[in-house]
Amino acid sequence: MTSAVPATSLILWLAVALGGALGALARYSVSIAWMPAQLKFPVATLTVNVLGSFLMGVFYVVIVEKAMLAPVWRHVIMIGFLGAFTTFSTFSIESLHLWQSGHWQIAISYVVANVVLSISAVVVAIVLTEKLV
Repeated sequence: MTSAVPATSLILWLAVALGGALGALARYSVSIAWMPAQLKFPVATLTVNVLGSFLMGVFYVVIVEKAMLAPVWRHVIMIGFLGAFTTFSTFSIESLHLWQSGHWQIAISYVVANVVLSISAVVVAIVLTEKLV
């Protein structure tokens, strides 16, 4: 006996998949854009994490708090797109590589920058968006 997946669930799965595919492509584009710089500091990952956190704050207000978009957009944008766009795993491995290669000062500043700037970005986005919408 097989159980059918409700149409609503299937739509949400597809919404996450669509958003995730677009977020992954956007993430890859940022990496490619920063590649020629050949910096020791992982600017591309920091950029997507801070920008993604800011956008998460904006869409949290628009979708969750104010319900200005249909709930399915939470799955497309917040779970799919921003989930794929931001990257904790890359941040983790880059931090480890910096530490292991003897660049512990850069590693520590990278970890602090990611955490402080990302949390600050989401807070600023929420405050600004609540005032503007």
